[in-house]
Amino acid sequence: MIRLCSAFRFWPVVALLAVATVCFAGTRRRVYPQSTAPLPSVLEAMQQELQRSVDAYGKAEAPAYFISYTISDLDSASVSGSNGALLSSGETRDRVLEVQTRVGSYQLDNTHKIEGREPAWYSPGTEATLDDDIPLLRREIWRETDRQYRAAVEAYIAVQTSNQVQAQSAEQGAPDFSHEEPHVFIGKPVEFHVDRKPWEERVRRYTAEFSASPAVINSIVTFTARSDNQYFVNSDGSRLAFGQIRYRLELFVQGKAPDGMDLQRYANFDWVDPAKAPSDATVLDQVRLLTSQIVALQKAPLVEPFAGPTLLTGRAAAVFFHEVLGHRLEGFRQKDVSEGQTFTSKINQQILPSFITVRDDPTTKEIGGQVLLGYYPFDDEGIPSQNVILVDHGILKNFLMGRSPLVNFPHSNGHGRRQIGYQPIARMGNTIVESSKTMSNAALRQLFIEEIRKQNKPFGLLIDDIAGGFTFTGRSQPQAFQVQPLIVYKVFPDGRPDQMVRGVNIVGTPLISITKIIATGDKPEVFNGYCGAESGSVPVSAVAPEILISEMEVSKKETSTDMPPILPPPAHDPEARVRQ
Repeated sequence: MIRLCSAFRFWPVVALLAVATVCFAGTRRRVYPQSTAPLPSVLEAMQQELQRSVDAYGKAEAPAYFISYTISDLDSASVSGSNGALLSSGETRDRVLEVQTRVGSYQLDNTHKIEGREPAWYSPGTEATLDDDIPLLRREIWRETDRQYRAAVEAYIAVQTSNQVQAQSAEQGAPDFSHEEPHVFIGKPVEFHVDRKPWEERVRRYTAEFSASPAVINSIVTFTARSDNQYFVNSDGSRLAFGQIRYRLELFVQGKAPDGMDLQRYANFDWVDPAKAPSDATVLDQVRLLTSQIVALQKAPLVEPFAGPTLLTGRAAAVFFHEVLGHRLEGFRQKDVSEGQTFTSKINQQILPSFITVRDDPTTKEIGGQVLLGYYPFDDEGIPSQNVILVDHGILKNFLMGRSPLVNFPHSNGHGRRQIGYQPIARMGNTIVESSKTMSNAALRQLFIEEIRKQNKPFGLLIDDIAGGFTFTGRSQPQAFQVQPLIVYKVFPDGRPDQMVRGVNIVGTPLISITKIIATGDKPEVFNGYCGAESGSVPVSAVAPEILISEMEVSKKETSTDMPPILPPPAHDPEARVRQ
């Protein structure tokens, strides 16, 4: 499968409070003492209908052993502009109901993957009423539960038949679903109030500034505010209601090189406190920087395929680790025989240099004052997020786990995630790379130059910024990854100034690439973006210092054969101005 990660999307996340443990009716449940808000009508309707469904479907001829309901209540406001003009401005509200029913048992159920049938990645939800009308909500839940139960029964019959004739690996023999402790948190619903008029003027002003340069073919600036209130109940006894508001400003600008290559630059600002929105001066500084980079890229020469010393700034290094390592440590991949299973059998073995530790910590809200998009309190299976040490001083220790257990990893560690409309699976949150072999960025650059000289290379490459990347994890494709740089420099060993170049992608295979890290810087940088995989697009963050790699391969970037526009933009055409 291909996993595609990008910086160019928006997604909400939520907030977590401290916990205490209590018991209810003989069932151990983890209850959050700050959850003192009244029971929302939405949750009350879900809870009432869940009890009725459990009683009925649990006694059916093909019993449902597990049922969960999720309702996502979404409010958003957005303003978008281009080239000095307003494109759109509006607000929307949606409420989506998703039902999961599992037929069979924790050991073997309707979700079990069988050869010749694609897993049910989608979660076919339905629109729910926006009114907090308990009888009407219960009716909608009743209809969707019946539909999903019937689909689960059909799938389970196919699983039973397949299980009799297909061989199972050890990991395929692991249970299909894990037993987990239920959790209770009832928080107050959140809402935002945004005056779109000032933002309409701001996006006009920002995109007009982009258009001041004849090098800019197009520019788009988008402001988004979004609240996401989540309601969740399941037959284990979990009952959750939580939410948070997020704000994002995205800047995107396009240009074209003389040879037809498309050029693009992107930047984004994320915040959760409306008082911390970026100032006009800050945004306009970023606009001017992106514009100057488009101009420089137009003049930059192409780079031929190259293998040699490479220095990745923190943002580029963060995406490198996300693509090379992160997806291959998602737990469900270890039990799928169609996956490459690069690290399945390498627990307690060294896979990285001994000075590198990697953890995934969705409990962290920010680093260095920068918001982390991969923060969430509970995953999409109702499990609290956890800080998971994946690689400890080079030694592989753990996988990212949802409720699809492995033989030696029987429980979730709070990483079951999904986009609305998809089934949760193990996914990354905040992937954080730490090093015990750090040096200042200046010292790391000097080591970089020494490595270029030692290898007798004419130059090394400095990867300064990236758009995203993708990786292949399935057996039917090469076990390779690609990271897509935007700003790249040649660094010369003889002291000449760095030279901006263009037209390269970082490529490689994981087992070799990750062993060639020589040293790291001492200042972590954050990449916030969106990662696409089987469970849809989810918000993620990756955090890493600069890393020096002794040998990295780059290939030619895909390009366009369309030449730049024949005429300059009207505002930069003297003849057009004369006609006016």
